[in-house]
Amino acid sequence: MKRLALAVVLLFAFLVQGIAQDQTQGQQPVDRSATGGAQTLEDIMKRQRGEKVDTGFRRNETGDPNSAAGISSQLGTLGGASDPELWRALRYGSADITVSSGGKEATVLMQDGGMRWLAWRKGPLATYGAYLLAGTLVFLVLFFLLRGRIRIDGEKTGHTITRFKAIERFGHWLLAGSFILLAITGLITLFGRFAIIPLIGKDAFGPVAFASKWVHNNVSWAFMLGLVMVFVMWVAHNIPNKTDLKWIAVGGGLLKKGVHPPARKFNFGQKLVFWGVIVLGVSISASGISLLFPFEFPMFAVTFEKLNALGLPQLVGLGPLPTELAPHEEMQYAQLWHSIVAFLMIAMILAHIYIGSVGMEGAYDAMGSGEVELQWAREHHGLWVKEVEEAQRSSKAPDKNTVPAE
Repeated sequence: MKRLALAVVLLFAFLVQGIAQDQTQGQQPVDRSATGGAQTLEDIMKRQRGEKVDTGFRRNETGDPNSAAGISSQLGTLGGASDPELWRALRYGSADITVSSGGKEATVLMQDGGMRWLAWRKGPLATYGAYLLAGTLVFLVLFFLLRGRIRIDGEKTGHTITRFKAIERFGHWLLAGSFILLAITGLITLFGRFAIIPLIGKDAFGPVAFASKWVHNNVSWAFMLGLVMVFVMWVAHNIPNKTDLKWIAVGGGLLKKGVHPPARKFNFGQKLVFWGVIVLGVSISASGISLLFPFEFPMFAVTFEKLNALGLPQLVGLGPLPTELAPHEEMQYAQLWHSIVAFLMIAMILAHIYIGSVGMEGAYDAMGSGEVELQWAREHHGLWVKEVEEAQRSSKAPDKNTVPAE
């Protein structure tokens, strides 16, 4: 799981490096003599095609403020700093600005990182995120067509055993229900402009977007509460052990009928889902809090500083990551990370929903009523059933969970 988290962090570092990278790198100078040094028609066409444009003709031509003395009453710059040059200096962070507090990032009055963030949000993020979710759905459909529903192989006993108590089911559905709402409203926010507006129009989408934002911001607290509940209740049952190796060896019995590897309360597949939800859930909660309170809880500048100190960016061929970020830059990185983690989590939960509903007979009952068919429990969680039986034999008074003798 640590390796998975490290891989995700390094993948995001690649993305950050691409966003922070100067767009002029590796380009040949363009002759702009015909336009007096201003942008050309080709610059405009390149920008419309999404190609890189050499911005040096703007970034490096911000005038010399020191030579403006004595010519302030004259027209033109005559070597001084005109208003356009001043605004270019502000945009590219080369203006001479002094602030009394707030650090170096407080001197950034204008930054164009938002355009690169928007390009990533509309481009790779939306594109590959959509591919991931569509690919997951296609895979699940194909798996269902090839494998079919996993049935209870043995003869049903007509007896049930308590799989999850009411408090456990409450925690699960609090987490699951809030996540579904967050996923839907998040996807509306990301894809609304080019997927929903063409269908219902801007006027109708406005209230939908406003409601989605309100729901997303407020339901997030229920998600975090559910995350804490399931962790406290189930972490002891999700510690990997040697039994998991047998489950892995036969693919959990998912690929072949009649194969039922031993498992305790949670099998290895469920443990993967559990730790995936916990790790990704904590990460998505942290970035969400940073988005809600960017001034109080910035998280990326300090994270990048620690990654640089460990040498991880250099280890994978990247340069140092930025360590001084304005609040709006923190929000840009937080939004990208929030969305990346959300896509991974949605894909994982889609598979979880499949196997817990149409994919396996009797599985839904575990979180529905909490009572499962005894034969189902013996086939999929045989070691856990034996533990319940032993606990009943050592107890003086049997309870409703009493397992009938075979």
